[in-house]
Order: sequence, then structure tokens, then C-alpha cells
Amino acid sequence: MTSEFVPQASASVQYVAVDEESEGQRLDNFLIRVLKGVPKTHVYRIIRSGEVRRNKGRVSADDRVVAGDVLRIPPLRVSERAQAKALHPVAPARDFPVVFEDDALMAIAKPAGVAVHGGSGVSYGVIEQMRQARPLARFLELVHRLDRETSGLLLIAKKKQALRAMQDQFRERETGKTYLAMVKGSWPERLKVLDQPLHKYLLPDGERRVKVVSPDHPDGMRSVTLVKVIQRLRLPTGEQNSFDAFTLLEVTIKTGRTHQIRVHLANAGHVILGDDKYGDFELNRQLARAGLRRMFLHAWRLRLRHPVSGENMELHAQLPQELQEWVVSMDRLPN
Repeated sequence: MTSEFVPQASASVQYVAVDEESEGQRLDNFLIRVLKGVPKTHVYRIIRSGEVRRNKGRVSADDRVVAGDVLRIPPLRVSERAQAKALHPVAPARDFPVVFEDDALMAIAKPAGVAVHGGSGVSYGVIEQMRQARPLARFLELVHRLDRETSGLLLIAKKKQALRAMQDQFRERETGKTYLAMVKGSWPERLKVLDQPLHKYLLPDGERRVKVVSPDHPDGMRSVTLVKVIQRLRLPTGEQNSFDAFTLLEVTIKTGRTHQIRVHLANAGHVILGDDKYGDFELNRQLARAGLRRMFLHAWRLRLRHPVSGENMELHAQLPQELQEWVVSMDRLPN
């Protein structure tokens, strides 16, 4: 068994063993790398259908593989054209603004509108572009994820040991992740803790969504979000139209669930401006005409221990210019 093979059109069930260098990768990223020539949409389909098994058990796309895992791969049909295409890099080389970097770890400022990795209709993301931009780098792996439309701090491990150490910190909730978000309406000062279980589900077209469920829901995952009001705002008089007051929030997540901030804030009745999944779509159209053409959610601060030295660190990524200009253009209201 090997972790590198090219599936053939006549292939039957195959088994792939995860090597040490691949440990810690997400299952989907691992399979996309080793199943050369297989379309990413097909990789995600066989994972969702349960045809991919790890050590004889079911596995999810975002599960992390471990050295020694044995993955069962169902029969695959791969065109010669697809195999030839897989031999050539499709991601353009691109560097991103670096907030911090040393031999073990890198923190970049990810712009909005860029996926962190390829998959599910996205040909490539940050990590694939950075690997092309740094061909001599022996190891570059995402430590965590950000939604495509969220900007801000993104950690990338440059060593396998650093990846494991940082993933342990995130899993044990030893890191502090704080975002800046602007929401519709005036956020209640008393509402500082959102402790509501979340549940992932799929729409009929296969797109993923998340919702708040009751505490006794069998598939609910406990999710905790802390909220602090920074500033209450509104558009200048004369540009109000149907706009209500807005609130700029500092949001710290104690758990790292998919779409956690977006769903918790929307469930509280205060959607994030520009959110195209859980937001106010009519308001978003009006905001776009007024100059806000993205979601106002930014990964602003990250507190962590350095994976090698153990030093306590606090990293910041300032608001992107388009969000800074939006805030500056607004009128302040009393807190």
C-alpha cells in the first residue's frame, strides 16, 4: 500500500495507507492530492456517500488523517485528459500579506473572496497558490480554516510538528480567536454570551448550511460565542433610506464550529452585513449600492502559544481598507 498512486479506468477497490508526512491533513485535501486525475467534485461525492472508509469506519471530509490510517477507495473512472491535467499545476502562484513568519509557522492576512483551499467547485485556494509561490518550501499546511468571504488571520504550518502542536491547541480550545463583525440593528448591551448548539445539514442542491438547535438535539454541537459592543453606527443622514442602526462587534469564539459566528448572530436577530447565506438579502442589495460589497466579518486577533518555543503570542490583522473606509464613512451613535 502507498499514499501515492494514479487510479486507472479499470481500477477496483484500492487501499491507501497514510504516511507520516501526510499526518494531520484533512481527508479531502489528502485524497485530492493522491487521487491524481480525479475531479474534486467526484472526491467529495465519494466521501459524502460513505464509499471512502478509514480503518473500515465512515469518515468526513474535514476529519484529519493519522499516519497508519488505511483508507478504502472505491472504483474510480478517470479520463486520460483528466489525468494529464492533474500533472500540471492549476493554481497560479500568489503570495499573501505576511503578519508573522518564522521557521515553523506563518500567519497571513487572507483577503475576502478567496477560499483557503480547493474543493467543492473551487479549483484552488490560498494553500495551493502559496505552494506554487514557494516551490522550495518542503511543508505548507493549513492549521485551520476561514470562510471564503471572511478576511483576516490565517495560520499555516511550515513543519509537521508545528501543525500537530497548533491543531492540539485548537482542539483543546487553548487559542483565542476574535473577529470584528458589523451587524444589522442595535445589539443589546446585556447580550454577551451566546451558548447554543449548532447542527450542520445539506440543502437539496448539496450546499452546506448550519442552524441553531435545541440543547437536547441528538446531533447538536455545543457552541459558545462571546460578544462585545465596540460602536453603534448609522449611515450619514441623507443616505439612510431603509437602513437601520448598525453595531460593530468584537466577537470571540470559544468553539470553532462551521459558520458559528454567522449563525449565532443571525439567530439573535442581528445578521452580519453582506452575509449571502444567513443575512438580510434585500439589505445586502442596498448596502452594495451604498458601497459595501462584501461580508463584514474579519478575523482580527489570534492568541496562541508558539508551537516550538511555547511563547505566548498575540497576532493582529487590521481591517482591510474597504472595511475601514466603510466604518469611517458612518455616523457614530451613543453606546
